[in-house]
Amino acid sequence: MRAEILDPARRLTWLTTYVRQRIPLEPLVLRVADVMCALPDEVLCDLLEDPNFHLALENHRPGIGNQVFFSVSAGPWTGSRSVVLRRRLADSPVEFALYVIAHEFAHAHLRNGGHGPITDPEHAADTLASHWGFSRPGWF
Repeated sequence: MRAEILDPARRLTWLTTYVRQRIPLEPLVLRVADVMCALPDEVLCDLLEDPNFHLALENHRPGIGNQVFFSVSAGPWTGSRSVVLRRRLADSPVEFALYVIAHEFAHAHLRNGGHGPITDPEHAADTLASHWGFSRPGWF
């Protein structure tokens, strides 16, 4: 896997296949794969090589709620590594969808914690997503 994701010529194809196996909803597959392609190599490898990382599509059922499965480490809890995305991101404006997806990947990378001097998890995820090239849209 590492060779495929580190090779720029194969990265998008490999990631699109990976995402499609977990989120069978076009065009969300391509949006998620585009964000994942933009992640730094060390971040992408850290997530994909972690058995606790989980990528899924939200399965909200009216009147019942959501059900999300994710791995829990046998060791001490270090924070969630799950990215669960809503279906409406497939139909949302592209700039907004890419920002939300990157923001959620930032949470997974940061284990829902802070980033350097930024202790608030939401601000930390926004900052990291922006650093990766996905800034919060001005109208949001």
